[in-house]
Amino acid sequence: MSFLPTSKQEQVETSPHVSDEVKTTTCYMCACRCGIKVHLRGDQIRYIEGNPDHPVNKGVLCAKGSAGIMQHNSPARLSKPLLRTGERGSGQFKEIEWEEALELATGWLGNIRKTDPAKLAFFTGRDQSQSLTGWWAAKFGTRNFAAHGGFCSVNMAAAGLYTAGGSFWEFGEPDWDLTKYLLMFGVAEDHDSNPIKIGLGKLKGRKGTKFVSVNPVRTGYSGIADEWIGIRPGTDGLFVFALIHELLKAEKIDWQYLSRYTNAVWLVIQNPGAADDGLFARDAEGNPLCFDAAKKTLVSANNPDTQPTLVGEYTLPDGHKAVPAFQLMAERYLDPKYAPDAVAEQIGYSASNIRRIAAEIAEVAFEQEIVLDVPWTDWAGRQQDKMIGRPVSMHAMRGISAHSNGFHTCRAIHVLQMLLGSIDVPGGFRHKPPFPRPCPPGPKPSGQDSIADTPLPGMPLGFPTGPEDLLVEKDGSPKRIDKAYSWEFPLASHGLMHMVIHNAWKGDPYPVDTLFMYMANMSWNSSMNVPGTIKYLTDKNEDGSYKIPRIIYSDAYHSEMVAYADLILPDTTYLERWDCISLLDRPICSAHGPADSIRQPVIKPDRDVRAFQEVLLDLGARLGLPGMVKEDGSPAYPGGYADYITNHERSPGVGPLAGWRGEDGKNHGKGTPNKDQLQRYIDNGCFWSDEFTPEQSYFKFANRSYLDRAQSMCWIPTADRIVMQIYSEPMQKFRLAARGHGKIQPPDHLRSRIEESFDPLPLWYQPLEEKAFDGEDYPLHAITQRPMHMYHSWGSQNAWLRQITAQNRLFINQKTAEKQGIVDDDWIWVISPHGKVKTQVRLMSGVNPDTIWTWNAIGKRKGTWGLNTTAPESNKGFLLNHIISELLPPRADGYRYSNSDPVTGQAAWYDLRVRIEKCDAYEEAVTEPIFDALPPLPNAPGQLAVLRYGESFPKTKTDKPKPETEIHEPVMVKQPIVKGEGL
Repeated sequence: MSFLPTSKQEQVETSPHVSDEVKTTTCYMCACRCGIKVHLRGDQIRYIEGNPDHPVNKGVLCAKGSAGIMQHNSPARLSKPLLRTGERGSGQFKEIEWEEALELATGWLGNIRKTDPAKLAFFTGRDQSQSLTGWWAAKFGTRNFAAHGGFCSVNMAAAGLYTAGGSFWEFGEPDWDLTKYLLMFGVAEDHDSNPIKIGLGKLKGRKGTKFVSVNPVRTGYSGIADEWIGIRPGTDGLFVFALIHELLKAEKIDWQYLSRYTNAVWLVIQNPGAADDGLFARDAEGNPLCFDAAKKTLVSANNPDTQPTLVGEYTLPDGHKAVPAFQLMAERYLDPKYAPDAVAEQIGYSASNIRRIAAEIAEVAFEQEIVLDVPWTDWAGRQQDKMIGRPVSMHAMRGISAHSNGFHTCRAIHVLQMLLGSIDVPGGFRHKPPFPRPCPPGPKPSGQDSIADTPLPGMPLGFPTGPEDLLVEKDGSPKRIDKAYSWEFPLASHGLMHMVIHNAWKGDPYPVDTLFMYMANMSWNSSMNVPGTIKYLTDKNEDGSYKIPRIIYSDAYHSEMVAYADLILPDTTYLERWDCISLLDRPICSAHGPADSIRQPVIKPDRDVRAFQEVLLDLGARLGLPGMVKEDGSPAYPGGYADYITNHERSPGVGPLAGWRGEDGKNHGKGTPNKDQLQRYIDNGCFWSDEFTPEQSYFKFANRSYLDRAQSMCWIPTADRIVMQIYSEPMQKFRLAARGHGKIQPPDHLRSRIEESFDPLPLWYQPLEEKAFDGEDYPLHAITQRPMHMYHSWGSQNAWLRQITAQNRLFINQKTAEKQGIVDDDWIWVISPHGKVKTQVRLMSGVNPDTIWTWNAIGKRKGTWGLNTTAPESNKGFLLNHIISELLPPRADGYRYSNSDPVTGQAAWYDLRVRIEKCDAYEEAVTEPIFDALPPLPNAPGQLAVLRYGESFPKTKTDKPKPETEIHEPVMVKQPIVKGEGL
């Protein structure tokens, strides 16, 4: 077609006016915490893009981050404090002023603190400010504090910190630049997604690499893996032990790494029946002993000049025998029951393939080692002229964590890495600062006593090393409402948020006065057994009072939990407040160096809302909590959270932010407060980062330069080496107590539970719920995953993200479905021992044949999240949470344990067993159970018939905004409350 100069040409604006101003901040649409640039047009957000200078995402931004505009403009936003007027759960509220709300909260909380602070249960969700909330709880004096980790990641955290000094999740990462073989366990696409996507892009772009994904479901990352291993849920530990079995048989082990950097050479006492059986043999100074092969004698394992043995039996000075920890480990995993042929059927992966994967790992680790010409000095002052790396890396997340055997499975993965010598070496798994830390890191949990008007002597959460650190009464019963740090869940370092509501309702171990929760959607997608949880929240005593007397809740949005609170404290969106992503909490560090960041208010709230962190400090000042008031009783931080971020010191010179400390802002890591600190962050894109030197970059657990720097930054208490723990002595101490040794012992009915689960070496056992029910009645595993474009329950209120997924289906393997005559779009019942849910089906090949799965948190309750009551999320979306029990079947005496890992209390979401049945033709094509629609909140905005965000923006600086057109007029959807088929 020829160009005709006389023809009319389309006028294209090649340089449109995008924004009047650009501000940087930190994204909050998932846990990545990417740097973003927010473009503003007047008082509205025009556009969000990635910050190319930011260390986390380097300009990359996902759908969630870009859709932050719609998160900020969500019709579900709360707009004013609310006080319940109807029955709890009715959704009936009246608006009140902030002063009335704060006076009410202060009165309730003040009465508790004057009598028994433990009667406050303070639990927060995915707030990323747990350093502040934990400090507040400690100053209030309640031991009953935790965040969401108990139903999310505590198995990963505790297993890593008790074993390797660091953990998976966002606290470590593969050496993306150098690794040649990545083995990824149970990682979905929602968590730490941009860094992982960037890393996988590097890996897939290099020749000679392989990416293996171990996951029952082939989506996202598994979909681009070079090999997908679709094993049965909960059998990952068996798979890892089979790999270890093969490596031990072939002696494909990094002997020097084990001897230098782990406790494999430490001697373990063999004295059956005695109080010291299974503990480490020690000298008079408490140093662990090993056997020196050159000197033929027992010596301190802390002596750098020893030549320790890894096998053999040795006689201690008291005549008892001892063997190296490595020998105990090798004897266990060389047992034929861990051989590939013995475990293949249970795993659902052939023995020949297991052997092949083990051989591939060994070949890469030992035949393709990486050598960096980087001199470094180890902890003992020994000069090393190079860094030798095993380029095999591993990563794991919720697919490992959310099982009742997840703690030991995660430990097993770390042991596998140690045997290969691939932790914190070139090409291996790398710690992110402030890790590694000693195993376990400390401090220990506080809360032995609950004293009126008295803060705790330390933080509520911590790391027990033996029975003496548990929070239990003299009879062995729990002191915490969630039973964390009790004999039921001794290492529950993140608490058991999923058990708080049930236990408070039951008064077990005691009733509470007030439940105070932040951003924790516990009446819906963050609870097992949704119908039961709703009952617990609304149940009354015979006198008509609620069994949970008072509930205070703070959230930015009208989630399902709002209806069950008595007082609502409305939060801002993440674009309207100050935040601190701190090294004291969950920082944005990479393996290359430390980093932290802030959020700044890029736009002013147009509603009567306040940031929860501001509210918490205000309440603390009104209550007179130590550290939150000055000597004259005035607020210690009159400038609110920004004032706290700048001036608070957790210890001398150590505050929430590490960058630009000291009066002149020239210190980093440690220094006096700097009044200009926040502005320095803003000037730098709202983040601070620093690079390790090449010498400090690897072998951090034994690297003198790194250890000195870590101590100077107050990440570790001393610059001593960090010894990784193949064999866990703290675990054995609990087991010895169960055997009748020591002053503090478990109740008799818990002895066998401790004996079985507290093995000092990783072990595998069948998931507890799976073990409890007949596999023939419930032959299928049922699990959930998060889509990469959603984060927990927030995403499916988002107008843009809803266009990607507004209804979740149940995904079934094609062959499994064929056996029952099920085809695409059929409606089926999913039946567990605890209930049933109706949903629509989608068939796929990329899922383990014994497994069904769905996207979590898509299904919503009618009347919530600002959604139309006809929205697909509440009519066709569903939750498996409805049919997951928070309790295991009763023991012989009727008592029911939490459906959690017996070591850590991690919620066992992924242990669910079900069967499926095709619906009858006459059954309505709508999800069940379906609950009554909740009424709109006071002054809730109406629904837009069609959203055309940005249409009214002026095209140039001189243009005026367009008037709203008819299509933008709100259409209120106030349907009558319809009885459903739910409760």
